[in-house]
Amino acid sequence: MATPGPGADPEPLAQAARGWLRDALELARVRLALLGVEAGEHALAWARALAWLLAAALLLPVGLVCLLVLLTVLLWESHRVLALALASGVLLATGVAAAWIGWHGLRGVAWFAASRAELARDVERLRGGRDAAPRA
Repeated sequence: MATPGPGADPEPLAQAARGWLRDALELARVRLALLGVEAGEHALAWARALAWLLAAALLLPVGLVCLLVLLTVLLWESHRVLALALASGVLLATGVAAAWIGWHGLRGVAWFAASRAELARDVERLRGGRDAAPRA
């Protein structure tokens, strides 16, 4: 009988491949769960920022008209132009502030930062870097 050559027993290799595949699938499942959590957080941040922008879009025109009418009625006899300029300035400044808060909320979202950090750690572990020890 011939003696089996190197690699003739495929069973340990198959078991190792199944173990590697199982680990890869578990890692992918955990990363997808993290992506789902982060997507939910980002959606809430976008909704909050859009609510601020919607509030600015609704309140600015109404406030502008009300304040313009009030100041114009109060100062009609003596300072018509001053009344209109003051009303416009105050309302435009508050509108710009509300729009800035909304825009800042939209731009301040760091998309999937935790997932990117975890994937960078995974790559470092696979390369055999300093952070090769698994975290608890």
